[in-house]
Amino acid sequence: MKTSPSHHWNQENLTTLINATNHIRQYLENKSEDKTLQPLPSDMILPSSALAKLCHIFSLTEFERDILLLCTTLEMEPKVADLCAKLQGNPQLNYPTLALALTTFPQASWSVLSPHNPLQYWRLIEIGTGLTLTKAPLRIDPHILSYLLGETTFDKQLLGFVYPLPPHLEQIPLAPSQKIIVEQIVAIWSELSYPYPTLQLCGEESTAKYAIAKAVSVCLGLNLHLMSATVLSQSPNDIHQIKQHWQREALLNNNVLLLECENILPNESKLAFQISQFAESLPTPVIIFSQKRLQAQHGHFITFDISQLSYQEQTDIWATHLGTDANQFQVEISKLVSQFNLSNTTIQAVCQQFKIQNSKLKAETENFSAPSQVELDSTSSEFNQIWNFCRSQARPQLEGLAQRIQTSATWDDLVLASQQRQVLTDIATHLRQKAKVYQEWGFANKGYRGLGISALFHGESGTGKTMAAEVLANEFRLDLYRIDLSAVVSKYIGETEKNLERIFLAAETGGVILLFDEADALFGKRTEVQDSRDRHANVEVSYLLQRMEAYQGLAILTTNFKTALDSAFLRRIRFMVAFSFPDASSRTKIWQRIFPPQTPTQGLDYQLLGQLKVTGGNIRNIALNSAFFAADHDEPVMMKHILQATQQEYFKLKKLLSDEEIRGWS
Repeated sequence: MKTSPSHHWNQENLTTLINATNHIRQYLENKSEDKTLQPLPSDMILPSSALAKLCHIFSLTEFERDILLLCTTLEMEPKVADLCAKLQGNPQLNYPTLALALTTFPQASWSVLSPHNPLQYWRLIEIGTGLTLTKAPLRIDPHILSYLLGETTFDKQLLGFVYPLPPHLEQIPLAPSQKIIVEQIVAIWSELSYPYPTLQLCGEESTAKYAIAKAVSVCLGLNLHLMSATVLSQSPNDIHQIKQHWQREALLNNNVLLLECENILPNESKLAFQISQFAESLPTPVIIFSQKRLQAQHGHFITFDISQLSYQEQTDIWATHLGTDANQFQVEISKLVSQFNLSNTTIQAVCQQFKIQNSKLKAETENFSAPSQVELDSTSSEFNQIWNFCRSQARPQLEGLAQRIQTSATWDDLVLASQQRQVLTDIATHLRQKAKVYQEWGFANKGYRGLGISALFHGESGTGKTMAAEVLANEFRLDLYRIDLSAVVSKYIGETEKNLERIFLAAETGGVILLFDEADALFGKRTEVQDSRDRHANVEVSYLLQRMEAYQGLAILTTNFKTALDSAFLRRIRFMVAFSFPDASSRTKIWQRIFPPQTPTQGLDYQLLGQLKVTGGNIRNIALNSAFFAADHDEPVMMKHILQATQQEYFKLKKLLSDEEIRGWS
């Protein structure tokens, strides 16, 4: 039976260490008996052994090596303690000391007392408490002892701070554009080795950055470990300890550190400075992960911007993971890529989920004798399954900044004049044909700026602006998020932009519809600069103008006062829909559609109800309240219940209910 190369190395390495420690023991015995002393022969240490590598990595002299071996010998042969006591002339000093080493080994040097000496600086040995430094007990660091023995261990001082790459991030395939970046990084680190220049991978797609870092480490034979930048918020002394232990670990085991700074923004100056200082002070390889570029304090980082996968790359990934099913979804894949900006791993997860679901569905279908026994509506079609999986996987995390609205409104629920309805139909056309116009017809190649769809819905409260947004979201099976302006707008400089950036970035990946309700609070007119707050408010508006142009999804702004908006916004908005106060005919149509089919009604005159001069939102409130009044009396909804609910609604609105509006009700 053949032995593996690693088993063979372990045997040779252990033999080398045993021979070296035996020589140290024999050397001490000869010293105690005044016999001839022979230094450790250089050919006794195999160049491939852990001992030889450690001496080379930390540039140990023969004297420093012998001190390390003396401590190792005590661990492997406890009887050496008696020799230590005999040589030091004190039975209580039955352990290695610097005094023993200085008086015993050749080429002794007092530099070993310096904290900058490799034995102390790299913590290869531990110096205990003694009457003097030279009489203090010496002990080999447990991690270093394990290394010399050939055992694979990780420095326990780094546990809780540094982690290996999680298994699910080990096998992320690379897109062609990402492979090019890997080749560039490998070339840089191969040419500019120790000390390695710090690399910075910037972008929103975290999994792509992990894949690139993993591929680089494989190419260069490095081991990948992760550390969160939040660790660097500790005390300077703790950071120094972590840095020293990591650097030692990296040198011993060819490690590369991934410093995760995903949630760190450049304007967080203190932590950004600590990150820069930490990364620049490490001569071992470091890769910084961040969404935005962090600036180096001295010199510079070599930065790579990791952009989202291109349209063609995403298309190819879909085709690869769908396999034979891709042929029947060529047109649909184009729509998916146009709507959702997904990573390689997300696309793979969606395809796997689809195949599992599809297999279950086929198995269930085969159990029925007749196909008519399995009724599948349009939302259960194969493509709709994939679409819904994408929608679920790409759903953004916007807790505290936006509210996801469950949409059920349809075109039949919307009562609008023909002109306004046509504009909404045009918006739907743009959403439906994005893939064809932008990709197949080449408009995306002209530049991504301005490819998003922006719309302004303006009119009185309750006239159907939010419902129109729900109709569009429901039509195209997209998530609708209403932006919580109270959480977004901040009095602190820079916070509003930071919150909006989070919203836009998350929305771009998920392909959601953004609804800025009462948008004049955010997109109001820029003012004349009179103080620093005015200046910053104008900066916020300018930022929003640029961000709206760059956003590639559908953004809907609603306002009760169109004139309150900055004119620069109006120039950049593709569609405008005026939601006017409904006339009597429109109000009658709203009343005819307001009650669900399940609601029992009796004697309702919709023409008379249309006389009420209220908006659609008020009509909904009245209808809902009247249903509660009727249910409480165990009766169908009648005109008397609606009258009671109307009086309540008018009281809330501080309006007088005229006789003309309720003429003929009773």
